[in-house]
Amino acid sequence: MGTKWKNSLKFISWLLLFVYGLSAVIAVLHHGNTYLRKDYFDTPQFEGQLDEFINDLNMYELNSVTAEEAKKRITVTKEEIEEYRNSYGSLSEQVTSIKEQYAGKIQEALLAENQEVAKVYEEERDKKIKDITNNFKSDDYVRKKIQAEKEKATDEFYVTHENERRQFDDYEEVFKYYLKNTSTGEIYTNVNLSGSSLSEVFNDKDMLHVRKYNSPNYLEIDDLSMYTDKNLTYFVMDEATAESGYNIEIQTTTGGTYEGRIGVTKHVRDSAPVITDYSYFKRSQRNFVIFVIGGLLAFVVSILIGCKMTVIPAAIIEKFSPYYNKVPADMSIFALMSTTFIAFILLTSYQNFYNYSNPLYVVTNLLFVFILSTNATLIVLFQAKLLWLRIKEGPGLEAEWKNSLFMKSIELVKNVFEVRSVGIQLFILLSVFFFTGLGVPIVVIEWWDGYPSVLMLYLLLFFSITIPTLFLLFKRTAYFNQIAQHTARVAAGYPEQDLPVKGKSVFAKMAEDMNKLKQGVKVSQREQAKSERLKTELITNVSHDLRTPLTSIISYTELLKAPNLAEEERAAYTEIIDRKSKRLKVLIDDLFEASKMASGNAELVREKADLVQLLQQALAEYSESINGSDLHFRVTNPDESVYAYVDGQKIWRVFDNLIGNILKYSLENTRVYISLKTEGNQAVITFKNVTKYELGDNLDELFERFKRGDRSRHTEGSGLGLAIAKSIIDLHEGQLDIEVDGDLFKVTVSLDIVY
Repeated sequence: MGTKWKNSLKFISWLLLFVYGLSAVIAVLHHGNTYLRKDYFDTPQFEGQLDEFINDLNMYELNSVTAEEAKKRITVTKEEIEEYRNSYGSLSEQVTSIKEQYAGKIQEALLAENQEVAKVYEEERDKKIKDITNNFKSDDYVRKKIQAEKEKATDEFYVTHENERRQFDDYEEVFKYYLKNTSTGEIYTNVNLSGSSLSEVFNDKDMLHVRKYNSPNYLEIDDLSMYTDKNLTYFVMDEATAESGYNIEIQTTTGGTYEGRIGVTKHVRDSAPVITDYSYFKRSQRNFVIFVIGGLLAFVVSILIGCKMTVIPAAIIEKFSPYYNKVPADMSIFALMSTTFIAFILLTSYQNFYNYSNPLYVVTNLLFVFILSTNATLIVLFQAKLLWLRIKEGPGLEAEWKNSLFMKSIELVKNVFEVRSVGIQLFILLSVFFFTGLGVPIVVIEWWDGYPSVLMLYLLLFFSITIPTLFLLFKRTAYFNQIAQHTARVAAGYPEQDLPVKGKSVFAKMAEDMNKLKQGVKVSQREQAKSERLKTELITNVSHDLRTPLTSIISYTELLKAPNLAEEERAAYTEIIDRKSKRLKVLIDDLFEASKMASGNAELVREKADLVQLLQQALAEYSESINGSDLHFRVTNPDESVYAYVDGQKIWRVFDNLIGNILKYSLENTRVYISLKTEGNQAVITFKNVTKYELGDNLDELFERFKRGDRSRHTEGSGLGLAIAKSIIDLHEGQLDIEVDGDLFKVTVSLDIVY
């Protein structure tokens, strides 16, 4: 337990140092360009304030143009007169427009028997018509109107200009200047030299900062032109206002180059502009430097410790790694990126505390942010370690990509549209309901604003599209539920009627396939019952066929143990034991052969073989038995050889089994027909005989193991002959068929031939 706590303490200490150091590195990268300067007066912020003061100085002090002088410089061009005159059409068009505008008002007043109001409207109409007419009669008339508007705009500009002077006055309290125009020699200053030199006034004792302008670095001030836009309003065509804009340009100064000094004085209130920013920057710079120096030292120490110890304990990684590896790789990467972004935001939050002067506030809030950033960094490191191990020891990038959420989403979309009709229908249904819901707030807003026609259109679309779509969705859902319930009952073993097949939709195809599957299940159940029955017969037959010769062997072996046994009896018993042993061997060999055939483990040694010769050899093996029987064999062979690419030994075994069955199960004094002929690219070998036993209707059972034609099982044999023969032909990709017509038994073997 002590070692565990010691390791945890080491890890926590390292983490705290690392987070502090990382925040310092980020602070340097993020704010180093601001706080690693000489002082505030070296920052872009101060340069902006200085430029703003110089612009205001140029406007308010260097400018010698008064409002009256600016008015005298106003000009009205011919183009402005024409534009003013024809702003709203020709004279006739404007007069007609004014008459139409007042006609309705005058008519309403007369209908109301309000003669005074009607007279006021008529006077107002006539006054405007007269004014418009004078516009087209005299240029001087229009010029005076435009001149008056421009003078009014100029007055308003200077009023605004003076109202905005307060900012310059505040700046002038901070900035002290002494500037001399190098061209005119004119001096502009807000300090009293009183016989002192510039160096004595603009010194380090009285000034926080001094900016010198001497050759060749003169202060250059560009030409300054102040503009204002004045909208001239005329009551012309209707009650609405028509706007015609004039650009009022006021030239102020010709600019030039200046030499002298501009300084920031120390003798000013603390709340003055520039001074507050200077104090803020100075305090922030001090806190920033302290924070960064301590952080960089902590970062170096954390790196040195990290090189000598395992940062994250292996036990924690092993505990969480199985769960982490189950998360899709792209989700893991997204989570890592998200937490990294959050941690970065938290690590950059320390800038908010550089300028605070209250130590308690700084410590409290800094501690809170430090705890949050530490936890966020821990989560990032933890995820990064797990992701690195996953990439290094996992199934590989290709496998991770296939199992990613993105690929699964793509696969999901593909599966949705695998049956295209279903995907398109689903998309259309969702679109209808989406736009139906989206339309509700739009309709409510439009109806509230006084547009009831939108509501009528919405209701029309709702009842003609949304309601039928909803009905179709309910209908399809009900059909799907019916199929699902039917499937569940069939899986549970309940007998069910076939599902109704409605239309040609995918659900109808599903119902049709379900009906086919149910029929297949029934067939499978019948086959399973048959298999169970045949299994029982197999066990019974195997037990019987193996026990019979084994019992005889045991019995006669016991008899051989008798001491006074005659030689004739001993020889007879030995011959019986030998026969039964061979019978037992045949049974066991056939059983292994059938098992090997059924499992597919039999190996074929294929070669080009003559099927005619193989059939003749099989018949030759049974020549003695054929001659000793009362069956009449009729064998038909082609004159030329028939070749096939087969395992000759196993094909001979097929012929041997079939001929053996004929000798065992054929009715006495009947004919047996064996023929070999070619049909197309196949050799067809036919065996026909008349059976002495009734075979029944189920021909497939004759291919089952230990199935015999004689149900009393009095004949010799294993009952595996046909099963082995069919397995051999199947391995050769041929075909063995059985036909029964009454007592006529026919076996047909088909094999591919080669030339």
